[in-house]
Amino acid sequence: MNINTKSFLSLFIFSLFLLNLSAQEIYYPTSGTWEEKDPSAFNLDFSEAIEFAETNEYSESKDLRQAILKGFQNEPYHDILGPTKRRGGPAGIILKDGYLVAKWGDTKRVDMTFSVTKSFLSTTALLARDRSLIKDIEDPVINYVWDDTFEGDHNSKITWKHLLEQNSDWSGELWGSYDWADRPSREGGIDDWRNRQLNEPGTHFEYNDVRVNVLAYSLLNVFRKPLPTVLKEEIMDPINASSSWRWFGYENSWTTIDGLKMQSVSGGGHSGGGIFINTEDMARFGLLFLNNGNWNGKQLISEDLIEEAVQPSVTNSNYGYMWWLNVDGPRQWKNIDKDIFYAAGFGGNFIIVDRKENLVIVTRWLEPSKVEEFVQKIYN
Repeated sequence: MNINTKSFLSLFIFSLFLLNLSAQEIYYPTSGTWEEKDPSAFNLDFSEAIEFAETNEYSESKDLRQAILKGFQNEPYHDILGPTKRRGGPAGIILKDGYLVAKWGDTKRVDMTFSVTKSFLSTTALLARDRSLIKDIEDPVINYVWDDTFEGDHNSKITWKHLLEQNSDWSGELWGSYDWADRPSREGGIDDWRNRQLNEPGTHFEYNDVRVNVLAYSLLNVFRKPLPTVLKEEIMDPINASSSWRWFGYENSWTTIDGLKMQSVSGGGHSGGGIFINTEDMARFGLLFLNNGNWNGKQLISEDLIEEAVQPSVTNSNYGYMWWLNVDGPRQWKNIDKDIFYAAGFGGNFIIVDRKENLVIVTRWLEPSKVEEFVQKIYN
């Protein structure tokens, strides 16, 4: 072996050592604790961004029942079916390499999180796929659900992937809510909406909570136990989350499985319910995705499924499996890395994941129209 070869091997081995050392430097908080570091230790300064978040609070009522009714007042038959909770003020956390480097507001307060719930819901679908309860994400859901939820020429074509990407165009009624009455177009009236032309599954994106709740109901049938139990056992307990979070459905979203009455949860707070959680537990969830499903050496979700979940869908380049993506498209945040992905909910609730810079950003009750400017201030 000549000296150049020896030098190359030495350099290669040293590089592997550095990569391993870097991987070991990711910090995983234990239960009830979180090591803090000054952002200056990483040559970072978030003071301007924090001040911006604190002074641009969500402008609607802190009585979220009233905010919901106002926000969806144009929907026919809209009603509050699940619990709501009066919200707190602006709050947030920023993590770097897992360390808590910035926080503002009451990060331990439990609040509604609205459509951020969808990213938790899609995570339970990844768990079902990981455990082969779902054989293939492109399988028709009718093969897994025993009742008539997916009967008919149209609904029988719908796959798990269609539901996850919100392009299923599932048609029907669930828990007293009709798909056509959820965020209907501004044109036409009830007769036009009810008799609308159906889109082929997989060809048309539409943000629709009734169809999201169909996914939750379908996953309940697959797991044969409540999704909050699945999330707690498989994700939240392993990442050392608190015991204060809750996941609710509606007053009437109950079904019987194996002789036991179980509640099918909702994928958001559009009609109340969804996940109620504190900022710190949201940050832990974001940290799990930052580390590609690995928590302190334990792979809770397969890395390839995490990657699959954050790929652009055919019908919406800015949407994956219920995660928003910052790639080219109408929802892209300008001058921000395109690999960033995030969970977003009504009222300005966000979990933002930046795997390149090892950052997790959680912000709550930030005026939604201001989030792009807030994120830009993080990176300035």
